[in-house]
Amino acid sequence: MMKLEICCFGVECALTAERAGADRIELCASQLDGGLTPSYGTLKLARDKVSIPVHPIIRPRGGDFCYSYTEFEVMKNDMAMIRDMGFPGAVIGMLDAEGHIDLPRMRELMQLSGNMAITFHRAFDMCVSPLVALSQLTDLGIARILTSGQQQSAEVGLPLLKELLNETQGPVIMAGAGVRLTNLHKFQEIGLTEVHSSAGHMVPSEMRYRKAGVTMCSDSEFDEFTHYCVDGEVVEAMKTALSLGEPYPRSA
Repeated sequence: MMKLEICCFGVECALTAERAGADRIELCASQLDGGLTPSYGTLKLARDKVSIPVHPIIRPRGGDFCYSYTEFEVMKNDMAMIRDMGFPGAVIGMLDAEGHIDLPRMRELMQLSGNMAITFHRAFDMCVSPLVALSQLTDLGIARILTSGQQQSAEVGLPLLKELLNETQGPVIMAGAGVRLTNLHKFQEIGLTEVHSSAGHMVPSEMRYRKAGVTMCSDSEFDEFTHYCVDGEVVEAMKTALSLGEPYPRSA
C-alpha cells in the first residue's frame, strides 16, 4: 500500500498523525516558513513519544536554499545532533547560486548522516534541471525525493512526477504540495509508492483574554489566535482511501 508521510509542526501534531495511521512524520518548526529545523526540546520529545519513523527537517531559515558558510555550519551541527539522537532519517536540500544541487556540501551532509535515510526536500522543485538533479541525488545515495514535479502543486506536476518515476534508479519519488484526499488516486494511478501531505487545518487559540493593539508578528494581518494543526480525521480518511485503492503497475 502507498505510504503516507505527514508534515507535522510539533509533537502534538505528530502524535495525532500517528494515532490516525500515518506511516512516517516529517517533523518541522515554523509552518509560515514552510518548515525549519525543530528545537532540541521538540526533537527529544518526538523521539521519546512517537513510535512511527520521524524524519526531522534540517533547514536553518526560510526563503531560498542557497546557504551561507555560517548557515551551512549550523546545518552540519544539526545533522550530527539528529544522527546522534537516533532518528532513522532526516530531510535536507541545498542548491548553489545557479540553481544546481550543491554537490560539495551535500556530500558533507551525507557523510555526517551515518545510516539515516535522507530525503531531499522541495529544493528539488527550484533546481534548473530535474533529471540531472535526479542522477546526482542517486549518486549521493539519497533515499527519496520530495517533489511537486516543479509545479505549485503536485497534481499539476503529475507529468514530471511520472517521468521521474520512470527514470529513477534508486530514490523513491514522493509527491508533495497540494496532496489531499480528493486527488490521492491520481498519484496511485501513475505508480507512486509514497505521498506527503500536511493534512492540516487552522484551530483557534484557547486564549480568552486578547490584548488589543499589540501584535508579536510582523504581518499585522496574521491572526495570532489561531495555529496550524494536523487533522486526524483527514489523515485517517487518506489512509482508508489508500488502503482501498487498486495497485497500479510502475509503467502506468
